[in-house]
Amino acid sequence: MDTLNPLLVSSSAGLNMESRGGVWKNPTLICVPIMADSIAKMVVDMAKAKASSADLVEIRLDTLNSFNPYEDLKVLIKECPLPTLFTYRPVWEGGQYDGDEKERLDVLRLAMELGADYIDVELKVAHDFMKSIDGKKPEKLKVIVSSHNYQSTPSVEELGNLVARIQSTRADIVKIVTTALEITDVARIFQITVHSQVPIIGLVMGERGLISRILCAKFGGYLTFGTLEAGVVSAPGQPTINDLLNLYNFRQLGPDTKVYGVIGKPVGHSKSPMLYNEAFKSAGFNGVYVHLLVDDLSTFLQSYSSTDFAGFSCTIPHKEAAVKCCDEVDPIAKSIGAVNCIIRRQSDGKLFGYNTDYVGAISAIEDGLPARLNTSNTAGSPLAGKRFVVIGAGGAGKALAYGAKQKGARVVIANRTYGIWFFLLCIAY
Repeated sequence: MDTLNPLLVSSSAGLNMESRGGVWKNPTLICVPIMADSIAKMVVDMAKAKASSADLVEIRLDTLNSFNPYEDLKVLIKECPLPTLFTYRPVWEGGQYDGDEKERLDVLRLAMELGADYIDVELKVAHDFMKSIDGKKPEKLKVIVSSHNYQSTPSVEELGNLVARIQSTRADIVKIVTTALEITDVARIFQITVHSQVPIIGLVMGERGLISRILCAKFGGYLTFGTLEAGVVSAPGQPTINDLLNLYNFRQLGPDTKVYGVIGKPVGHSKSPMLYNEAFKSAGFNGVYVHLLVDDLSTFLQSYSSTDFAGFSCTIPHKEAAVKCCDEVDPIAKSIGAVNCIIRRQSDGKLFGYNTDYVGAISAIEDGLPARLNTSNTAGSPLAGKRFVVIGAGGAGKALAYGAKQKGARVVIANRTYGIWFFLLCIAY
């Protein structure tokens, strides 16, 4: 099983840090994909990217409805206020271009001659392309040689071989993009990225791969992509540049940043990253909190065993499974039978499970009851003696039943499964 080595993560990524204006920040660039169907719209979007604090733009020539290479490339390069990365992605590599291959590569060579800063060329044609520009390549131009896998994420060994193949083309920057079938797939890309001796872009597509687009700043990735608008993406799972900068505090992430997150399935609806990242920022704490779409909790915790992954909130459907996955469980959480908070001890990596659901939920209900019922809270809990109905008997239901019973309520559980219902009755009475 692939796991992250905490020592290698810290030492390798640390080499890429630099100081900007006296504040330590990562050097990972944010690239905004420009995918308009007209040159005029592309020019407008490039200005928006500049205003959004992007570092460069990827101009996707294959999205244009009409294209006059010489004239249009001159306009795009002249009008762009940021460094330019030109991509002319063919259908066979997930793009929209379905024309003559020689003409496509001629366009990329022309972009190079007219002053492009970066060009993205697919591995399949990279050797021939590099031969065609031998001796003609401007000093400032960087050639990205890319490989896209829309089906899966290969093993670490296969990924390592792929990096070597890309390097053999004399690429300036290696780019590998895979697809996450499970969130543990991303760990393999992190391993490849952090060990790379050359500039590398390592990203994983899909919701399960979202963390690759954020944590690449921690593990030494050359760049990530952030869109101008939500949902308008050049690859599945891309966040907006606004979220990268303002939600995840991307510029401040580095090798020493601790990673936290909410584990669940589904999980994208959770507002927890908004709450915790703002709290981290306000407190000056070097941490980031992310969504973690997890299918199997045990496998996830084994794969991300580094102390860099320091703690997790745990939500549906993993709260009960978390009890078995922790090295130690708080007695109250054990009594409830559900864990919603997992902390990894930094000294030895052991996992400790707690339950804060019952405290938060019961306190909120108590706060609301006196005003609603026009009663006083001076004589103990307003729940004492009340009938307390719990609908559902999962991890959260167990916590509510436990907390209400502790406050003296008469607990009634409504659930579809008799076995769990009987278990909760044992807690309540």
